[in-house]
Amino acid sequence: MNRRIVITGMGTVNPVGNTLEDTWRNVRAGKSGVGYITSFDTTDYDVKIAAEVKDFDPNAWMDPKSARKMGRFSQFAVAAAVQAFRDSGLEAGRDYDPERVGVSIGNGVGGFDVIDASLRKLLDQGPRRIPPLTVPELIANEAAANISKELGFKGFALTTMTACTSGSDAIGSALDMMRLGRCDICVTGGTEACIAGLSIAGFSIIHALSTRVENPEKASRPFDKSRDGFVMGEGAAMLVLEDYEHAKARGAKIYAELAGYGLSCDAYHLTAPDPSAEQGIRAIRLALQDAGIRPEEVQYYNAHGTSTPMNDPIETKMLKGAFGDHAYKMKVSSSKSMTGHLIAASGALEALICALAIKDGFYPPTINLDEPDLEAGCDLDYVANVGVQGSIDVALSGSLGFGGHNGVLVLRKVRD
Repeated sequence: MNRRIVITGMGTVNPVGNTLEDTWRNVRAGKSGVGYITSFDTTDYDVKIAAEVKDFDPNAWMDPKSARKMGRFSQFAVAAAVQAFRDSGLEAGRDYDPERVGVSIGNGVGGFDVIDASLRKLLDQGPRRIPPLTVPELIANEAAANISKELGFKGFALTTMTACTSGSDAIGSALDMMRLGRCDICVTGGTEACIAGLSIAGFSIIHALSTRVENPEKASRPFDKSRDGFVMGEGAAMLVLEDYEHAKARGAKIYAELAGYGLSCDAYHLTAPDPSAEQGIRAIRLALQDAGIRPEEVQYYNAHGTSTPMNDPIETKMLKGAFGDHAYKMKVSSSKSMTGHLIAASGALEALICALAIKDGFYPPTINLDEPDLEAGCDLDYVANVGVQGSIDVALSGSLGFGGHNGVLVLRKVRD
């Protein structure tokens, strides 16, 4: 349990970039990935915007025959995992035993696009006309299975489904598995692809999504007084976790140490967070305790920050409860202002952004924050609109999910 676990490889496909380099460049620049939906006709929909992945070619990362047998969420996952493993510099036959490499992936809803398309065929053409790969393409475990198959890993291949905390929980589970010695290396993260008619209608009917039509890039507005809902996103982010001593011995580059993980459940409501923020506070405290870090040592918190009227004030309350006066001294920002909400992939992408923030000494911005909602208590330093340089030794990534799930990851700069 005393093993130190570090991040030695990262990869991502998301609305602001299809590679790690493009993503970080655009996040630093405060570029929005939100636009009008192109994947289906939104004529009859109140919601017409989303944060889609652009110009994605799965064949660049995997065999075309394999890609044709995957749902979009699996394609994203494999692409990001291949990037991450290449980035790690690990070599088969030299650096690892395939039976000691695990895969731990978070996914929220599986192949929603596959469900949507197959359901339309069922209704229009009957049960004998649905595609034969409907089930293999849509079930949530296929992302982890496809990563294992593509990269030849034969350790565990686990799937975590805890709504919007799935990516964070998958990474936290990977940390625990590595500490327990169940694997030497783990590829972990989250993936999601649910920009489809059925999912957009489903989230819209419960008034969760922004209905802004003009200037889509301005729609995701975490902590801003004029926020009106989150913007659906899609994509994947993957990390390669490795034992610190092993990584050091082979001369690997290290982005950051994954130092702690905390989780809890509100046990309060199907979709709404508990207004008391009690269990969110507890998740932060558990994560810090796991990492052996004091609250005042934290410089940066990457917020769940969905841009919904309910989430942002409660999360701010959560930070004040966990950090006290220090909440006003650290910097807080929401990557979702740029990427939209990637559901299960959001926590993984935000952990990846935290690792890059630590490595480069840069606090990412919360764009579109023109007037903080002070009346709702949103009065922290949210790094409004423009990112800033500054040393970061400790960063937290927090995720809050439907069903009351809370997951918090602690990353820190590696020290000998």
